[in-house]
Amino acid sequence: MYKTITDLIQPDKDFPPRVHEIDLLDRVLKGRIYDVLTKEFHEEREHGGEYIPLRKRRPSVRYNLCRVVVQDSVSLLFGEGQFPTIECEDHDQRNALRTLLKEAHVEDIMADAAIRGSVGSVAIQLRVLSKRLFFKVFDTKFLTPCWRLDAPDTLARITEKYKVHRDVLRANGYSVSDDNTWYWFQRVWDDQREIWYLPWPVVAEITGAVQIPVEDPDRTVTHALGFVPWVWIRNLPGESSTDDPNDGACTFKAAIENMIEIDYQLSQAGRGLKYSSDPTLLIKEPAFAEQSTFVRSPAEAIVTSKEGDAKLLEISGTASGAVLEYVRFLRELALEAVHGNRTLADKLSAAQSGRALELMHQPLVWLASHLRESYGEGALLALVNMVARVSRTMELTVKGEAVAPIQEKTEITLRWGPWFKPTGDDMVSQANAVATWRAAGAISQKTAIAMVAETVSVENVETELTEIQADQKAILAGEALAPSGLAIPQATPKPNGPKGNGGKGND
Repeated sequence: MYKTITDLIQPDKDFPPRVHEIDLLDRVLKGRIYDVLTKEFHEEREHGGEYIPLRKRRPSVRYNLCRVVVQDSVSLLFGEGQFPTIECEDHDQRNALRTLLKEAHVEDIMADAAIRGSVGSVAIQLRVLSKRLFFKVFDTKFLTPCWRLDAPDTLARITEKYKVHRDVLRANGYSVSDDNTWYWFQRVWDDQREIWYLPWPVVAEITGAVQIPVEDPDRTVTHALGFVPWVWIRNLPGESSTDDPNDGACTFKAAIENMIEIDYQLSQAGRGLKYSSDPTLLIKEPAFAEQSTFVRSPAEAIVTSKEGDAKLLEISGTASGAVLEYVRFLRELALEAVHGNRTLADKLSAAQSGRALELMHQPLVWLASHLRESYGEGALLALVNMVARVSRTMELTVKGEAVAPIQEKTEITLRWGPWFKPTGDDMVSQANAVATWRAAGAISQKTAIAMVAETVSVENVETELTEIQADQKAILAGEALAPSGLAIPQATPKPNGPKGNGGKGND
């Protein structure tokens, strides 16, 4: 059914096949795959009486299962409490990086990129304007990366090229002729400049004329960063969604066919319920006795002749139940194919531990773990290193205050938290296990702190270890600890006086 619908969407011959493939997947993700169908689901007949097949009608029920899977996986990847923590040895350097990224709203940027990149790839652009960092997410449909020959994982340049209507160009300050409706628009980024080109007519290439883009000196910008300020992200390892090595595997492609089948089955079930509420009347001729017309109404009786008859064509309720059971089965198959979340909320009878929830959502955890490699260790870490590099070449500010440059030798890592927040029982079990290993000498105190760091919100293991050692010295010195961790000298109790021989104790 997917191919039946997509065959109605004609590709633009001026673009490579990859553009058409990404466009189709993007339509599925955004719920616009049925826009090409002009007939509504309830339209069963043409004006001339011809029957309209189901494949030419838009379903009336839309359950975008593909987007549900994408949103579930991204929420487990970059959702609340899931975003990784930026780590490096130097405390000041770490705080500077976190401040810069927070100012640039990098958490929202990465979540947006992971959703839009589920079609196969996505790109993030870095800009420095007025000493501030800005990130922007781009669909890769009209982007073409070029990699360095001596470093295949490093961009040499990236090109953006697409068609623009002349009215759009005029609204942006371009002077174009009325002779042509569509124009090519192109930009190229390299390690020194953002090069803009003057738009040129699309018809020139159609006629076979060779058009060499002319640089637009008024809009071309020199950034002089020494690297291409872009990060190209391949979505998932495996077979490319477009047969292009620059694209990764699509998150939801294996579920598209079942999703469309579910939409049509639910639409049919809804149509059946409407028929049941208003069944068709069947009249057997000769119908009427001494009347030529009738009114169909519960308050009006239909009187037929001796040979006539009238019946309501009702639909059995078992058909709807069978459809719903079939839809549940299709949903299970689709979610299994794309490693989606198959857990139903109504099946949870009580609160579950973090480990139990992880086991219940194991397929979704597997999917999110692959996305961590692409969007975390690959993309986010590349963005952070890019920010660190920019800070060494120009001054960056946050809320008007300058941020110290990040040193070149600073090793930056990401620390990921647990998939699901631990419950109180989980924390007690973890504490008992760590205490047992520590008492047996199997692990050091530093390792023990690292094991529970995420659970008890320890930002730096070395700092925490120093504070624990200071607390232990204070305890050995006979001092109590205030809630803030400061040592408070204990008061010396007054000795009691002798009670024998009639003596009295000290007041």
